Amino acid sequence: MAITPLRSVANDSTTPPSLPQNLDTEAALLGALLIDNRLIEDVQSKLRPEHFFSPLNGRIYELILRVADRNQIATAVTLRPMLFGDPEFADTPSDYLIQLINVDGGASALIAATDFANQIYDLALLRELVRVGREMVTSATDLSEDIDPQAKVQEAEMALYKVAEQGEVTGSVKDFKTSAMLAVDMAQRAIKSGGSLSGITTGLEGLNAKIGGLHRSDLVILAGRPAMGKTALATNIAFSAAQRLMKDKDFGTSATESAGAGVAFFSLEMSSDQLATRILAEQSGLSSEALRMGKISQNDFRHLARAAADLENLPLYIDDTPGLTIAALRTRARRLKRQRGIGLIVVDYLQLLQGTSKSSGDNRVQEISEITRGLKTLAKELNVPVLALSQLSRAVEQREDKRPLLSDLRESGTIEQDADIVMFVYREEYYHATKKPEDGTEKFQAWLDKAHKVEGRAECIVAKQRHGSTGIVPMMFHKMTTKFSDIVDEGYLPDQYE
Repeated sequence: MAITPLRSVANDSTTPPSLPQNLDTEAALLGALLIDNRLIEDVQSKLRPEHFFSPLNGRIYELILRVADRNQIATAVTLRPMLFGDPEFADTPSDYLIQLINVDGGASALIAATDFANQIYDLALLRELVRVGREMVTSATDLSEDIDPQAKVQEAEMALYKVAEQGEVTGSVKDFKTSAMLAVDMAQRAIKSGGSLSGITTGLEGLNAKIGGLHRSDLVILAGRPAMGKTALATNIAFSAAQRLMKDKDFGTSATESAGAGVAFFSLEMSSDQLATRILAEQSGLSSEALRMGKISQNDFRHLARAAADLENLPLYIDDTPGLTIAALRTRARRLKRQRGIGLIVVDYLQLLQGTSKSSGDNRVQEISEITRGLKTLAKELNVPVLALSQLSRAVEQREDKRPLLSDLRESGTIEQDADIVMFVYREEYYHATKKPEDGTEKFQAWLDKAHKVEGRAECIVAKQRHGSTGIVPMMFHKMTTKFSDIVDEGYLPDQYE
């Protein structure tokens, strides 16, 4: 039995008939829901009333959900007074609800209800894409306002990816069996890595042993005062993760099983070539300062060229766009996840991001709160760790012991609350150099002895960790190549002979 009245009532005269739609599928789904309300659970998590092309069908679907939410049975009888009591649908044929139940293929619709819902949803996305396209054309041809092509391009990009994002939302409820299997898989990864790495490698054995690597969906804050080396450590971690993925793929290990990951590095402070210079200096063993100033020999240049050739396929993607908003960063991260399959996001640094609200600049704490929540949401949405660098307040400089505390985080309340792990970079060598007494004095010799002791030494202080204990991880920092490394246990050093 065909529903002839549906087409005359459903079509909006202002909507072009060429828009993607399937009224028969909408009718079949509604009929199936009215026959068996249990099907509502299968479709309501994805399908909303606005996804229906027909306003009438969308209204009926909304009423079905409303009645079911009251724990009542949604039938043609219970829906009739609510539907016909709405002046907007007063001209609806009186037997329309009965027609839905008796629609052709009603029995098969009970079996294919989920497929029908998916088709309705996909058609709604296509119509939204058409709408966005028309708005892009209108905006691009409107010369009544100041011409700003880049702003229009960004608006169009955000609108398009908002449409794409709608197709990625899935139910987040998992039964215990599924959750337990994920936990077992994580433990298996840790066993295979030697018992210390269940997430993405940081490239540092000591840090991996302390935090188990960078875990998916975690927001990790790496903070420090200027000149402590937080950008250098973040760059080291990003490179190690990307290099591990590249090597694992060469040995046939899939990306899902690898302890490495493709990395999106959002550098709001340094340019992409500066970051690349640091990485090349680290890998070639040359001074990054010498590279920048061109003070290298032909032999050094050959080492540099060889390192660059080895890393040309490194899955490390640098975005050095200044002044990004948290919304723009999330849009770009989603795109890199879809196009490049990234598994780690690094943001350098948090305080250079901007909120989306126009008045957010008037309340910096509120703006930082929006940014940290946005980064944590992004980590969960893309199921990747987000490593965000952060500045520390000057309160550190006023204390005798310069080791940072959680309270030293700028706008610390929201950052500390949203973060799963908070780490600080601390180098005593930097502060000890500022205390140099007059040469030749008794104090100078004591100062010199300690200077030799702390030279190249660094600490990564794990101040907060949801997954385990806090503590200090000792490291070495090589200033020439801006590279952090593990401290070699003296017990493993070869015997020294005179």
